[in-house]
Parts: sequence; structure tokens; C-alpha cells
Amino acid sequence: MFDALALAAGVLAGAIAAISGFGIGSVLTPLLAAHVGTKLAVGAVSIPHVIGTAVRFASLRSHVDGRAFRRFGVLSAAGGLVGALINTRVKAPVAGALSGVFGGMVGNQGGIRSAALMGFDLTKEAFVATATAVALVVDGARVPVYVWTEWRALAALWPTLAAATAGVLAGTIVGVRVLRRIPERIFRTSVSVLVIVLGLYMLVHR
Repeated sequence: MFDALALAAGVLAGAIAAISGFGIGSVLTPLLAAHVGTKLAVGAVSIPHVIGTAVRFASLRSHVDGRAFRRFGVLSAAGGLVGALINTRVKAPVAGALSGVFGGMVGNQGGIRSAALMGFDLTKEAFVATATAVALVVDGARVPVYVWTEWRALAALWPTLAAATAGVLAGTIVGVRVLRRIPERIFRTSVSVLVIVLGLYMLVHR
């Protein structure tokens, strides 16, 4: 039953991320945290996150804005690595509290990134593609840390991770198609609404 729920949540998460440039962690982390605890959930969600992000990047890579990417990419990767190292060492309640506070305010680091990219004059495709490229760099820095330190626990969760990943992939494919049909004039408003809604969702489920 939980794996089916992870599959459905993955579809929703993948679709949202394809439209806004973030959302996989925002949707899946609270769900898995309720099942396995926040510390492990963060590492577990990084698996469907990196796979979904890579597929999204492959679909939109030609739209990446180099200037915006350079402004965010390196520092985001450094922050992701530091955060992953901290996550492997702090106690679970501390991780949960920090995740709840920051995730509840802005819908996790993806929400922060998308909100910051609003300051650039980007088309909807460039916005999502650039956010995706930065997310992929961050994943490249943090996922190896999670896998190295928690591989036994992650391996035990493989049915759930497989279901969530399948859902994310399906949602990503659908979401990219939807993105291309959203009028530019309402795109930024849509992203702003998603930041608020997902932030409230994570606050409620912290």
C-alpha cells in the first residue's frame, strides 16, 4: 500500500517539477519521513530526485541560461555537499526540525532556487531548464554522500524507491508536455503559487 502511495506521489512530484523546476523533494520527503524518519528520507528521496532531474534536463537542456546557471551552480553544489555531510552526522530530531523550518517556509531548497531565479528575465523553458541544471549539479554533489553513508538502509527501501522513481519519471514526461502549453503570461504566477502551496504542505507535514 505504501509503495502505491509513493508511486502516486512520484507522479505528482515529477509533474510539478517539470512545470516549476522543483517539487520532487517537497512532495516525497514528507511522505517518506513519516514512514522511515527524516534523516533516511532525505537520502532516499535523492535517488528518484536525481533520476527525474536527469530526465528533465535531457528534455530541456538546450534552454539552459548560462549566465543564471553560473550564478547558482557552483555555490548550490557546495551547499548541497555541506548539507549532505551535515545530514549524515546530526541527530534525527535536529534534522527534522531544520527540515521542517526551512522546508515549511519555502518548499525546500528547490523552492528557494526557483524563487531566486524569478529575478532573471527567463522564458518558462529557460527557467525550468536552468533550475534543473543547477539541481543536477547539487545532486551530483550530495547523492554520493547519501549512498556511501546509508547504502544498507537505502537498499532495504528499494521497492519504495523503485515505485517513487517510476512515478517521478511518468510525471516528468507528462509535466514537460504541460509546461510547453502554459502561456508565458501566467507561468511565473503559477510557479509562485506552487512555492507557497508546497511550502505550506511541508510545514503541515514537518
